[in-house]
Amino acid sequence: MVDYTFRMSNTVTIIPGAKYGYGFIPKESLPKGKDEYYLRNLQSRSVERHWRHLRAGEIELLVKNSNTCDDWDDILVLDPFDPTRIARNSFHGLVRIGAVQDSLLKYHDFTVPEGITGCRIISSDIGDHCAIHDCAYISHYIIGDRVILHRIDEMQTTDHAKFGNGIVKEGEDPSVQVTIHVMNEAGGRAVAPFDGMICADAWIWAAYRDDSLLMKRLMELTNQSCDLRRGWYGEVGNGSVLKSCGIIKDVLFGPASYVKGAHKLKNLTIRSTEQSPTQLGEGIELVNGIIGSGCHVFYGCKAIRFIMGDNTNLKYGARLINSILGDNSTVSCCEVLNNLVFPGHEQHHNNSFLIATLVMGQSNMAAGATVGSNHNSRGNDGEIVAGRGFWPALSSTLKHDSKFASFTLLVKGNYPAELNIPLPFCLLSDNMCEHRRELMPAYWWMYNMYALERNSWKYKARDRRKKIVQHVETDYLAPDTAQELLSGLELLQRWTAIAWYASNGEAYDASDAAGLSSKGFELLSQHPEIVGTLDVFGENLEHTVYPVKILKVAEGWRAYRDMLVYYGVKSVGTWCADSGISLQGFQRECGARDPLGNWLNLGGQLVPEAKVLDLRRAICDKELYSWKDVHEVYDRWWGEYPRDKACNGLQVLRTLLGVETLNADVWNELKSHVARIREYVEEQVFKTKQKDYNNAFREITYRSLAERNAVLGRVEDNPFIEETKHQTQELMAKLEAVVF
Repeated sequence: MVDYTFRMSNTVTIIPGAKYGYGFIPKESLPKGKDEYYLRNLQSRSVERHWRHLRAGEIELLVKNSNTCDDWDDILVLDPFDPTRIARNSFHGLVRIGAVQDSLLKYHDFTVPEGITGCRIISSDIGDHCAIHDCAYISHYIIGDRVILHRIDEMQTTDHAKFGNGIVKEGEDPSVQVTIHVMNEAGGRAVAPFDGMICADAWIWAAYRDDSLLMKRLMELTNQSCDLRRGWYGEVGNGSVLKSCGIIKDVLFGPASYVKGAHKLKNLTIRSTEQSPTQLGEGIELVNGIIGSGCHVFYGCKAIRFIMGDNTNLKYGARLINSILGDNSTVSCCEVLNNLVFPGHEQHHNNSFLIATLVMGQSNMAAGATVGSNHNSRGNDGEIVAGRGFWPALSSTLKHDSKFASFTLLVKGNYPAELNIPLPFCLLSDNMCEHRRELMPAYWWMYNMYALERNSWKYKARDRRKKIVQHVETDYLAPDTAQELLSGLELLQRWTAIAWYASNGEAYDASDAAGLSSKGFELLSQHPEIVGTLDVFGENLEHTVYPVKILKVAEGWRAYRDMLVYYGVKSVGTWCADSGISLQGFQRECGARDPLGNWLNLGGQLVPEAKVLDLRRAICDKELYSWKDVHEVYDRWWGEYPRDKACNGLQVLRTLLGVETLNADVWNELKSHVARIREYVEEQVFKTKQKDYNNAFREITYRSLAERNAVLGRVEDNPFIEETKHQTQELMAKLEAVVF
């Protein structure tokens, strides 16, 4: 058996000069009949290129230009080769240099000549038409074509480089494995990152910790996705520019990467592409991570043990540690520790932090928001789970453990106890005078329609990903929020009934869920004026002795029903119109009941839980052999999603109306109802935006109305208001196209 034990000395040692640049892979790790370059040759495809040795005259010119080399026979070149472009360098080991000629490389306003000057190059391949200048140390790298490297202090690859993947190379101690401790500071949900990991993968890995076989298989999939052999080289993709950097160690740079002024880059994969280049800027320090395509990291940011999805931004000193940040997100200035954050997250302020959370996307953290404090608990093992659209306001303080339904908006305040908020689209406020929290269901729908509608639109409009791997639902009305709305109706009915019985001094059976729900339905549907006189309180919403009061119960209940009708008719009508199936035919396909059941949010992609359970079984039974296979399952689900969503919408309508089948009269009535709802939506979008213009204090900084309009524009000309009208026309046209 081969002994793969390796030791690294912590002292400076002396080795023979003849070994400089050689012996990259320890002999005991080399397969029989292979040399130390066998993996390098696979990476660089060097066998396909027509390398040649230097001619005597070329060596003479190189020496004259102050170049040194331990063995000139180990310098291979391609034609055309102009040796006058190579000066003041030292070469060690096997170095292969592509085409070099008398020309310039220009990137933005930065222009440098082709060639290699003032560098120490150790056992590396250099592509065609590169400009490499004043780089003190380049070791074991494969550099693509048209690459600019300028003033880099140290750039090297070790034989055990993992490039950000959470694996253990041959012969390494398992303790060196890098994992990301998402959702929980104590590490109980740690995942092993890999090149190509998306939020859906991380969520499955972090969520089902009780499934030990699944955990084992996911690690096997990760090991299979990476090569565990020692000796892979770092790479710099074609058309990349790296300049004025400090330490670069064990980093893979994709094509068109742009790096300027980075302090330290270590153990990274940068998934840049020519279509979606990634840029890294001044003063950053990134260690143990994977960075997606189209990303930007600038101005003193720190990231350690992390994944950044595609089209994400890290700016202005932000700290991203032990966290996975989903696609299309931006984090600036703040501190983000131990989180799994789904796509569409915004956090821009220096005095906010996010700790040990699962945030399911389309979220926004305001200045001063301290989300997830473990300082008032006995351990650092608390968690916060927030559904889509989570939005804590300025200086909101939340404690572990807490859970929030989708589109929860928190008013500025200190929330000192654990919270469990199951009502979606709600406003949670802190009534300090009465020492209690107050909860208004459907706040977004009733009072902030412009933001609600615009958020769904903007997340799709701002998605600049060229290749989509993580699928994302951006509509605020979808299967996840629909099931929360249905549950919310039941809770409001229960709490209303309890309040009515308490107000009238009558006894009730708290365990009779159906009876309480029925009584609440009667009151809310037939006597909303009575409900308005009741003090309605929620149950088990906060871990204190103070009850949480529910505001505008009847209005919120009616809004929830309207939202469900709107969702159901829109999803069913859109599917029937787009697929050309009749409503009767679709109802026969779906059957009498919705077969899909509960829905889960996998990194922004909404999936019936039954499908996720089947995926887990397939992984455990080794029917899926790689993460690529798993991602193909996600793709198939996404193709099935419009129909699955429509089936869910149909069941929502059946449940809401208490019928098994929608007949023509019911459908026509629903269409008319949706037309009125859509008219309300369009009207509220305008009115909620108009509030900004009708506020007298909005005018005090302007000399005149004309000046204000010149600065802000007229509300009538707002482009999203026009977009809302277009959406109305499009929806109604689809509903009219449905054949019963």
